[in-house]
Amino acid sequence: MGLHSIRMPDIGEGIAEAEIAEWLVTIGQQVREDDALVAVMTDKATVEIPSPVAGKVLWLAGAPGDVLAVGAEMIRLEVEGGAGAASTPASAPEAVPAPPVEPAPAASPPKAAPQATTAPAPSPAPAAPLRPEGEKPLAPPSVRARAREAGVDLRMLRGSGPAGRITHADLDAFIASGGLPAAPGPQPDQTVEEIRVIGLRRKIAERMEIATHIPHITIVEEVDATAIEDLRQRMNAPGGAKLTLLPFVARAMVRALREQPMLNAHYDAAAGLIRRFGAVHLGIAAQTPSGLMVPVLRHAEALGLRETGAEIARLAQAARDGTARREELSGSTITITSLGPLGAIATTPILNAPEVAIVGVNRLAVRPFWNGSAFEPRRMMNLSCSFDHRIIDGWDAAVFVARLKELLETPALIFVEA
Repeated sequence: MGLHSIRMPDIGEGIAEAEIAEWLVTIGQQVREDDALVAVMTDKATVEIPSPVAGKVLWLAGAPGDVLAVGAEMIRLEVEGGAGAASTPASAPEAVPAPPVEPAPAASPPKAAPQATTAPAPSPAPAAPLRPEGEKPLAPPSVRARAREAGVDLRMLRGSGPAGRITHADLDAFIASGGLPAAPGPQPDQTVEEIRVIGLRRKIAERMEIATHIPHITIVEEVDATAIEDLRQRMNAPGGAKLTLLPFVARAMVRALREQPMLNAHYDAAAGLIRRFGAVHLGIAAQTPSGLMVPVLRHAEALGLRETGAEIARLAQAARDGTARREELSGSTITITSLGPLGAIATTPILNAPEVAIVGVNRLAVRPFWNGSAFEPRRMMNLSCSFDHRIIDGWDAAVFVARLKELLETPALIFVEA
């Protein structure tokens, strides 16, 4: 028998390390060639690393949440063959990345730490006796006087007031029960659970921490979406693919960005460099069981309305079920975010750095609208758009939002070339 050491492979250009998201094997388990050993997470996606050989798992290099550098020893297998140790990197996976997953408990590797600790809940207090013999019950003089008149021994009562003080309500309940001690009330919950932030949640936290260093400016504008909703419903023929509002917003953004290309850009603060893109790679923020992900609608400027709708639906589903490829989860130049029917009246979207703009779509609702002579019901929504104020001035941001409003309120303009 011999030892075979598997090292962290190079799983993408520019990736120097990866985080262990979940061990898919345990110590002592027999694995076959090409069996998945571990799911690791990079800045771009979660992928599964297969075994290049068959053997028995002897050692794992850490717990979920630990970060390993490319080339670091990851797992040791006992394999058939000579006694000499072999050390080879696992092949870089070509399969579709596995979905980001919350970690399962590790198989007791050397550096493993418990994922959560829970303090023991307090034992319920006994019904009687309620206090040590000789200890005087706490009660105000008026309660004591009533207890004497009723022949009640206050030591048999459980006080509900501060520090166990017996109140008139406690005395009334005791008398009404026929002299039975009150049942113990709800006990305070003293449990404290410590949850290690790992995997996709840690990546989200890191991105949000970066975003806190960006001076945001947010503009909220009201949009009358009645016309575009009428158009959308007319285009949703029975039996066909259903268009949501997002493809219309995406097309409007493409038109507005032609007039203000500086918003379709990245800002590299360290290099003092703005990268302005001709292509509109639209990030679509999508909520998944593992957390927020942003699949990318590539070359939105080259897609028609129905193509845009179909691709948005495909990307959102791929993100939710974990089949999105690495290249579909990176490279956006501007992002759109929407909470759909759960959305609020207004939000303050956080920039998806290094992008300089993000468009938030809020809940659509029927509201009274003054048309100049009377109120009428209209389908209204708010756009909440945030910008990197280091690069985008308030005037330019307002012009962009006003143009989006115009396009969405007059949807024919979206499809008419200037």
